[in-house]
Amino acid sequence: MARSTRPLYIATRPDGTVPPTCRALAEYARQTGEPIPTVNLAARIGETVDHPSPGRKWYTDKPFGYFHMYTRPGEILERIEEGWPVRLFVVEPLGETGNWSADHHPYWLMSHQVRVVDEAPAWRALGHRGQQVLNLIDQLPGLLRQWAGEWAADPDSARQRYDVWSERVTDTRARQWAHHRAQTSRRKAAVITADVLARTAVVKAVTEAGATPDTVTAIRLRARCLVAGHLLHDRIRSDEYEQSIRGLLLGAGLDTSASAAA
Repeated sequence: MARSTRPLYIATRPDGTVPPTCRALAEYARQTGEPIPTVNLAARIGETVDHPSPGRKWYTDKPFGYFHMYTRPGEILERIEEGWPVRLFVVEPLGETGNWSADHHPYWLMSHQVRVVDEAPAWRALGHRGQQVLNLIDQLPGLLRQWAGEWAADPDSARQRYDVWSERVTDTRARQWAHHRAQTSRRKAAVITADVLARTAVVKAVTEAGATPDTVTAIRLRARCLVAGHLLHDRIRSDEYEQSIRGLLLGAGLDTSASAAA
């Protein structure tokens, strides 16, 4: 198989170990007490690493049967068992390589031997806009408390604004647009991961703020749309329709005059 000219990445757990390539077989192995081999890439930078227990080429017959590499970092989180956070490593496949289906998974590559070139910034696992998205996730608790406070100060006005906005999000299918654009730009896994981080931040922040259930529902949708809008910002065209979608994802019409001024 021809080698990719793009950098190849493997995402690991925070300790640098490679997770299983098949969750179902890994879960079965855990239930039966079967040990699952792994490799610590963080401890092998600059070295050539042989797979400790290679499987058939290129089938999923073991929990961890091959090194599974990606050319599209935005999809690399699709097979990570424990989600975020991760570490990211640039690798070079050695020897024979393969793929389940180059037509359906053109950004995958598998091998039984790799050279660990270097560690890459973890934000790249979220795609081109990864750093901006992680910055936003860090800012979400403060934003969520602000939104919850505005809702508590004037529930009727807040409900009216959010109802109008959420109806427009539904009518324009803004979230479906984001999902489609994430697929076509190979960032589906990144959007799913960012969405989980946003929802987790909402639950923690609004619970601490003592928000009502309808407040939580409205603010959760706003946070999820905001994160998707930032992650896909560079995929939004300049035409009027897509700019209107961008505005909705970023929460157009939701801020009060006071918060907008701030």
